[in-house]
Amino acid sequence: MNRFTFLASLGLPVWLAGCALTPPPAKVEAPAASQWYAPVSSASKVPAADAEAVAALPHHGTVSDLTQWWQQQNDPLLVELVDAAQGVSPNIASARARIEQSRSTAVAAGAALLPQLNLTTSITRSSAQPPLPMNTNAQAALQPSWEIDLFGANRATNRAAVARYQGAQASWHDARVAVAAEVANRYYSLRSCEKLVTVSRSDAASRAETSRLSDLSTKAGFEAPANAALARASAAEANGRATQQQALCEIDIKALVALTAIDEPTLRSKLAASSEPAVTPSMAIASLPAQTLLQRPDVFVAEREVAAASADTGSAMAQRYPRLTLSGSVGAARFQVAGVTNDLQTWSIGPLQLSLPIFDGGRRAANVDAARANYEAAVVNYRGTVRQAVREVEEALVNLQSTAARSDDARAAVDGYRMSFEATEARYRSGLASLVELEDARRLRLAAELNAVSLERERRQAWVTLYRAAGGGWQIPDDAAQTRVFSSLSPSSELPGDGLKK
Repeated sequence: MNRFTFLASLGLPVWLAGCALTPPPAKVEAPAASQWYAPVSSASKVPAADAEAVAALPHHGTVSDLTQWWQQQNDPLLVELVDAAQGVSPNIASARARIEQSRSTAVAAGAALLPQLNLTTSITRSSAQPPLPMNTNAQAALQPSWEIDLFGANRATNRAAVARYQGAQASWHDARVAVAAEVANRYYSLRSCEKLVTVSRSDAASRAETSRLSDLSTKAGFEAPANAALARASAAEANGRATQQQALCEIDIKALVALTAIDEPTLRSKLAASSEPAVTPSMAIASLPAQTLLQRPDVFVAEREVAAASADTGSAMAQRYPRLTLSGSVGAARFQVAGVTNDLQTWSIGPLQLSLPIFDGGRRAANVDAARANYEAAVVNYRGTVRQAVREVEEALVNLQSTAARSDDARAAVDGYRMSFEATEARYRSGLASLVELEDARRLRLAAELNAVSLERERRQAWVTLYRAAGGGWQIPDDAAQTRVFSSLSPSSELPGDGLKK
């Protein structure tokens, strides 16, 4: 047996072991139901505008164009507030910074797969003891080096970096959707609050008029002083309720100022000049959860983290096997001694260096165990994220169904209690009803009006929740396009996330 054959036989087990490196799968199953499950209400309870969305749950149809969701609300001020908030949000700025960081990591990981080239230069001037003359040495060399990725450690690191970069882009859109939903909820809260202020002030004015009439009756001797005291107390209570409701509206305005960075006088003038649309456009949801779940940035991020954890495990496994590096040098040198100059050109290939880990105290094996544990955690988190996504969509559907089913009843209650109050008020002024009867009728009317406004606010919040639960219009990037983007990454390239527009 010659020397080459002997060395080859020693290295054969290593090569076979390397070929057997199989990290855990980069994609795993996350079972979800084949349809949405939510209660079905009577068709008579469903407004015509929302029949497509709630009449036949589980839902069928296609996902609406969520990218134009805010424009579809027919409320230019809401669109303006959302855009302003997204422009100044610290969460979106942080998400963008994470894109930059993960892109840099992906660039560095990709560079590790390529040969490296360095330029070294040096110049030396020295003098020995006389009578030896002074001499000058100048050298310049290009030094290439390359780690031959035998077992895929660097390739796995690169895959992990690219997966996290993709996840960072999706997180950026998720931050935008979260900010938009927060602004919309606060805006709808303010609009509902303004309606509640109108109802409260109307109620306070009505009670004040009753108190005035009761005082006149008491002074004329037609009513007991206790009735006048009750009327005054009722009027004071209503006035306090209206004042408290106005304060809640002020808090909503302060919150919108903080979210959008629009100065308060400007925001107030914009609010006063705009009117809120009466109806929110409906949105249909696809029958298969997967079709909607694929639009969820958080689900995509969790799935990419599984792929990254798989690649990390493969990299940790490959670190337990040999590393092969190749280096070389191409250079020129000039030696000048006693006025005599000599120019030399040099080149070398090598060394071809094989590094074989023999003993590390179990560090590399521990790294593999840690990577596998991280992978298992990522799988569990991914499946939990999918379940949570299904839950959020179905809860939003339940709330939409519930608010739609209660809308007609709420309007009927308002109409009925208002007619009852007006009749009781007429009887009271004629002396045929007591003040206690009038206050009971007024309390029922007020409760019905407040419930109707609150129901409208709850319904709008359910639409916003469904908008966010459906991913806000984000779509998974095309695999081929992503491959082209990542193959051309450089520190100065434009963020792919910049193309994600709402």
